[in-house]
Parts: sequence; structure tokens; C-alpha cells
Amino acid sequence: MHDDNKRIVRNTLFLYSRMIFSLVISFYNSRLILETLGVENYGTYNIVAGVIVMFGFLNASMSGATSRFLTFELGKGTKKSLFKTFNAALSIHFIIAGIILLLAETIGLWWLNNKIVINQDKLFAVQWVYQFSVFSAIISIIQVPFYAMILAHEKMNIYAFLDIINSLLKLGVTMLLIFVNFDKLILYSFLNLFIAVIVTISFIICCLRILKNYKYKLEWDKTIIYPMLNFSAWDLYGNVSVIANTQGINMLLNSFFGVFLNAAYGVANQVQGAITSFSSSFLSAVQPQIVKYFASGELNRMRNLMNNATKLAFILIFLLELPFILECNFILHIWLKEVPNYALIFTQLNLVSNIFYVVSAPMLFAIHATGKIKCFSYISGTIYLMVLPFSYVFFKLGYSPIIPYIINIIMTIIYYFSITIVLQYLLPQLSYKFISLKNLFLCLIVIFIGSIIQIYLHYLLTEGWIRLLLVCFLSMLLIPISGYFILFDKSMRVKIFNLIMNKLNFILKILKTNL
Repeated sequence: MHDDNKRIVRNTLFLYSRMIFSLVISFYNSRLILETLGVENYGTYNIVAGVIVMFGFLNASMSGATSRFLTFELGKGTKKSLFKTFNAALSIHFIIAGIILLLAETIGLWWLNNKIVINQDKLFAVQWVYQFSVFSAIISIIQVPFYAMILAHEKMNIYAFLDIINSLLKLGVTMLLIFVNFDKLILYSFLNLFIAVIVTISFIICCLRILKNYKYKLEWDKTIIYPMLNFSAWDLYGNVSVIANTQGINMLLNSFFGVFLNAAYGVANQVQGAITSFSSSFLSAVQPQIVKYFASGELNRMRNLMNNATKLAFILIFLLELPFILECNFILHIWLKEVPNYALIFTQLNLVSNIFYVVSAPMLFAIHATGKIKCFSYISGTIYLMVLPFSYVFFKLGYSPIIPYIINIIMTIIYYFSITIVLQYLLPQLSYKFISLKNLFLCLIVIFIGSIIQIYLHYLLTEGWIRLLLVCFLSMLLIPISGYFILFDKSMRVKIFNLIMNKLNFILKILKTNL
């Protein structure tokens, strides 16, 4: 138990170091991209690349199955079956890559040429962007088993290092665009493909160094492949629904309002992804342990880890989201010289719904650990899909572009209660239903206590650096303190306190030694 906790802390530190560096690069890179490409080109790239994402449902379902089964085999400690599982996953992903290539070059091309609303002057560039995006997607699909194996072994230092390299390469690409006269949209897409190839090769090399004496064999072991396909088949509906939700909203905005709203959509998703990375870094370190605890039958440890992970993930996400929600207008204008219309409200509403997804993540990990995802996939997938028909109807009635985001908030609340019910049904011995509802209630109390002063200052003071810094400082102070006393019981508070004091004593010893 002590070693597991140390591993989680160590991996979290690796992921946080990666995330902070990548976050700074990503925000600066996004500003340069928007300045270099312009709002119209940026929106065009988002909508064209989104067509490829729609065909990623097969890969999304199999990547979840690959991660779950590799981690499960590691939890059982059977190296021979681990190699066989990896072979099976790799073979399946080669097949998926071929299927998505076929779909992209048939249905995808038809959709691009007949359904996407774009400037006719951009047609030549759009065709090249589309083809480069197709092959980038194919490369990313082949990378999935190697990426999953690295995470299953909890080698977060490797993942963190490669992600930093990826961020630096993307920044280099953007800076290169400033100095070239060639069509920037085409060149940007080609260089993104080049980066995808480099990163995938790096993942393959690192993974093969972990798997000593591994050799790929094209084999069809029914005892391994069929359970994986069964898992991914039931997971397929949920993943199709997620992609339909994210890219469907993008397509609806394009159909009703044009590419300039797609630029705002891209900015909102960029901010959401960056902020979510803070909590997801911690959750990525926790997920393998949840699966391994289930595989070894240690359900009490699994429940305790899920409970504490939910609370910590909430503190981490809310700590960042509150200042951004309150001061979003000022931050966006600092970050971007030209802020697309609706980017502000899209970003704020996106962050609200994001809280519910983050705090439900440990329950999702537990459901995936069981391998019984049929019921959950149907329920969660339907919740995701319902955003689209409602949004379409409201758009036809002349409502504002923000309507999908409002509907999405409602659906995320329903999603949280649904995942709680499904987990209780699958693992009644965890008795997690009461814990989940209690956690939600306590989180709402922390939201109220931890934000009331910042909200008051937001309306009291004039927008600017002083207000932003005050809101950030108070959030960093009040949210962890209120979370510490409200979310955690006495025994957990003692552990957290001792951990902090040990770290402080360690730092003081180092300082005394150097002085």
C-alpha cells in the first residue's frame, strides 16, 4: 500500500511537470497559431480536422479496451499473456487503421465536399489539410497500444518527456509558419503529420525497451481477442456518442453560423483541455492502480483510492476553473490579440460542465476495470447524443449558439447520477452509491464557501491585473483549505498534514545544509 501510494505521488509529479511545461507552451502556441493563420483559417482547420475525428470511434473504443486489458494482465502478473494481449491489440489497431482510412477516403471526402461550409477560395488548401489529417489519424491509431503499454507499466516519466517534446515541436512548427510565404494552412497540416510520425516512433522505441525480448507475432488468439472485441463493441456506442457530441456540435455551429464560430469552439476546447490536464495528470496516475486493485481483488483499497481521488481531482480542477470562469474575458484578451466572437461564453460554459466529468472519472475507471460496460455504454452514450437533437431544434427556432453548452451542462449532471447507479449495480460490495452522493454534496459546499469572496470581488473591482491576481490568490488559499476540512475525514486530514510537514522538513533540511 505504501509503495503504491509512493508510485502514484511520483507519477503525479512527473505528469504535473509535463503538464505545466506543456500548458505554457500550448497557450503561447495557440496565440501564435491564431495570429499566424487568422480566425478564418483557424476555424477552417478545426472543422476539417473534425471530420477525421468523427471516424475515430473505432479507435476510441479499442484504445479503452487495450488500456484496460494490458493493465489487468499486469495486475495479475502473467507476462506471457501480457505479450499475447499486446500482440492482439496491435493487430486489431492495424485493422482499425485500414478501416478508418477507407471511411475517410469515401464517406469523409463526400462530407467534406458537400456538407462543410467553407470559403470557396480555400478548397485547394482544404483538400490537402484533409489528407494530411487522415494520415495523422492513422499514425495516432498505430501508436495507441504502445502508449497504453507505457501507461500500464506506470512509466509516467517517459510519457511526460515525450509529451514535452511534442509540445516543443508544435511550437517550432508555429514559429516556422511566421517566416514562410507558402500556404500556411497546408504547411501547418503537413508539419503536424511530421510531428505525429516522430512522436509515434519515439513511443514505439520506448515501449520496446520496456518489453525486453518482445517480438511481434501475427496471431489470432480467440481467448484474448474475443474478450477485447466484446469489451470494445459495447464501448463502441459510448465512444461514438462522445465523438458525435463534440464534433456534432462543431458541425452544427458550422452549418448555422460558419467557420468563425468554429474558431470560438476551438478556443473553448483548447482552454478546457489545458485546465483539465491538471486533474487528468493526477487521474492518469490513479487509473492503473484502480484496475490493478480490482484484478487482485483488493476492493477496499480500490474504494478508498476512488473516494480520495475524486476529492483531490475536484480540488485540482475547481482551483483552476474558478479564476478562469470569473476572469475569462480579461485572460482571453491577454492570451489572444483577436478573441473570436462567443469564445468567452463558450469557454465559461465548457468549464462548468467539465467539473462533473472530472469528479466522475474514478467511477468510470472502476466500471472499466470490471469489463462489464454494456449497460453503462448505452446510458452514457444516449446522454451524450441527446445534446445534438435538442441543439438542432433550438438552432432551427433561432436560438443563440450557446444553447448546446447549456444543454451539455444539464446532461453532465444526469451523467454523474447515472454512472453512480451503474457502479452500484455492477459492484454492490463497494457500497459506493452513498459515497458518490455524499461527495457531490460536499463538493457543492466547497464551491459555495470557496468562491463567495472571489465572486464578490469580481463585481466590486474593475477588471484588470489586480482583480485577477486577487481572485487567483484567494482561490489558491480558500479552495484547498475548505476542501481539506469539508471533503476529508479526520484520518485523511492527518495523513495530508503529515505529508505536507514531511515535505516542508525535507526542504528546510536542504536549505540548512546549503546555507
